[in-house]
Amino acid sequence: MQPDTLHADAELADLARRVREGVGRLNWRMRGEADQGNPGPAVLAVLSRLYRAGTQTPTELAEAERLQPQSLTRILTSLTIRGLVDREPDPEDGRRSRISLSEEGLAVLRRYSYQRERWLANALESTLSPTERQLLRLAADLLIRVADA
Repeated sequence: MQPDTLHADAELADLARRVREGVGRLNWRMRGEADQGNPGPAVLAVLSRLYRAGTQTPTELAEAERLQPQSLTRILTSLTIRGLVDREPDPEDGRRSRISLSEEGLAVLRRYSYQRERWLANALESTLSPTERQLLRLAADLLIRVADA
């Protein structure tokens, strides 16, 4: 490898580490700020998946969220009892069920998202200058683009 290639590889590796660390620390902080009385991370992941992907089978949910079927069964039982998801028989296979987000589940997810976004907006305003916020807007768009690639 050429010295320039090694330097570029090292710069990209450093950038990747810094982005991972920044996103990870921000995620943990946002969870900590909004966790009072909110569902746990696995429950929120399932609710979020149903919001983004729509109705799914338990198998699809387990695979998408990388959860063991037994863990997902406990989560879905709890969500069903609390009225946060709706469960109906799969019209193609009566042995399976289809899970969808209920209106109450959507309301819980929205409240949680609002709490996190409110904390983040306040932190951005108190920590960053207007120019830095513009740069962060550009960086956020780039992160979305990378995530969708």
